[in-house]
Amino acid sequence: MARLCCFGAGCSDFTGQGSIASGKGKGCQGQVKICYGYNLVRGMTNHPMEDYHFAELVDVKGNELGLFAIYDGHLGDTVPMYLQKNLFTNILNEEEFWTHTDRAIIKAYEKTDQAILSHTPDLGQGGSTAVTAILVNGRKLWVANVGDSRAVLLKGGEPIQMSIDHDPNVERSVIENRGGFVSNMPGDVPRVCGQLAVSRAFGDRNLKSLLRSEPDIKDRDMITPAELLVLASDGLWEVMEHQELSIWPKGTGIPMAAAQPLTVEAQKRDSKDDISCIVVRFKA
Repeated sequence: MARLCCFGAGCSDFTGQGSIASGKGKGCQGQVKICYGYNLVRGMTNHPMEDYHFAELVDVKGNELGLFAIYDGHLGDTVPMYLQKNLFTNILNEEEFWTHTDRAIIKAYEKTDQAILSHTPDLGQGGSTAVTAILVNGRKLWVANVGDSRAVLLKGGEPIQMSIDHDPNVERSVIENRGGFVSNMPGDVPRVCGQLAVSRAFGDRNLKSLLRSEPDIKDRDMITPAELLVLASDGLWEVMEHQELSIWPKGTGIPMAAAQPLTVEAQKRDSKDDISCIVVRFKA
């Protein structure tokens, strides 16, 4: 693919007590001004941080793209790290990206999963969720996801969920038809074979015969810009309602100063998981 050329200034730094990383960037897509901020916080666990993110404004073939993603790993950080480095490149490398974007995203997700499985000796037996958002020239938004990381638009103060959580209970029949089962033991959430709390994921070689990596995709014409796009891992969504997005980021025009309070509040509410959050603000 053509080299990704950033047209928006971005930065990354280690700030805030307990924060693994936070940063910001800004740019324009046509008549739409875009700025974003992100914050990642390690959970109360005894393993390394397993959440990764991607947030860049780039120019590709004369088109202005906003690329945003949250990757929530499990059983290690190697798969989300691989996705951070490769998933968007694979999507944009698909020949159909500019003509049939949804088909290109599906193909890229599948090819990326196959690449992860072929590198299992290096990447281990773990896996990852992924929610990706692509804003094209400030006019078209594409959101794709595998797992339970989530993307939510805020428009007119009302939240619009742009992704679908892949709950093992919801896809129980698919899992059972493939020879698996769904159990709430151990713990209190449904898990594939009592292990994985999502029914779709990248990697997870030991459960791959039961799991899919095909994303659900939603698109939206951004005729009038939404106020915010929020992407976050389940560490945030398991303790915070969508409607609260109209309250927490509202007091600031700086997305990084919105992403940080969201992750801090989620921690206060006893979320012991890693928490990652990207806030994208649109302004005409």
